Amino acid sequence: MTTTDTPVNNGVNVQALLDARNALVDAPEAAQFTWKASTEWKGGTHSHSVVEEFFGLGDDQAHRTTFTFDADHPEVFASEDHGATPVEFVLVGLASCLTAGVAAVAQNRGIQLNSVTATIEGDMDILGILGGDPEVRNGFNHIKVKYDIDADASQEDIEALVAQSQKRSAVFDVITNPTNVTVEVN
Repeated sequence: MTTTDTPVNNGVNVQALLDARNALVDAPEAAQFTWKASTEWKGGTHSHSVVEEFFGLGDDQAHRTTFTFDADHPEVFASEDHGATPVEFVLVGLASCLTAGVAAVAQNRGIQLNSVTATIEGDMDILGILGGDPEVRNGFNHIKVKYDIDADASQEDIEALVAQSQKRSAVFDVITNPTNVTVEVN
């Protein structure tokens, strides 16, 4: 493994993460988190979502700021294009989670990152969601993530960073493994 002789700073406090992991192994009930979002329909296919609170470490928690997201569909879908499509949010979530993992793993392994760029694409046949062909699935047929990483490390070490990021990514897991989803109407 290639490491630098100078201190590495990728902006990740690995010691805090390792300390948290150790503490949660001893108190697994505190490791149970519930992430939350609320979404309000604005009209047409446009919705507005808010992320503010979550549950973790045995108690209600709040982000430092409220995050808002507008989702819509593009004009080619006869919509108003007030925001990214929901499937684009999925792509952003996957690329963001994997990239955060790359930074954390690089920090832990003593590898200085100079730049990291992920380009992500998801292929989809929209006849499924439009109801045009019942044999076509509604979701992605294939997702491709391509990284361009400049780091003080060998190509082999960079590939190992990405592989470890995939192994620990919550969003990668959500996308590649079945998840139970319950939808209720009050």
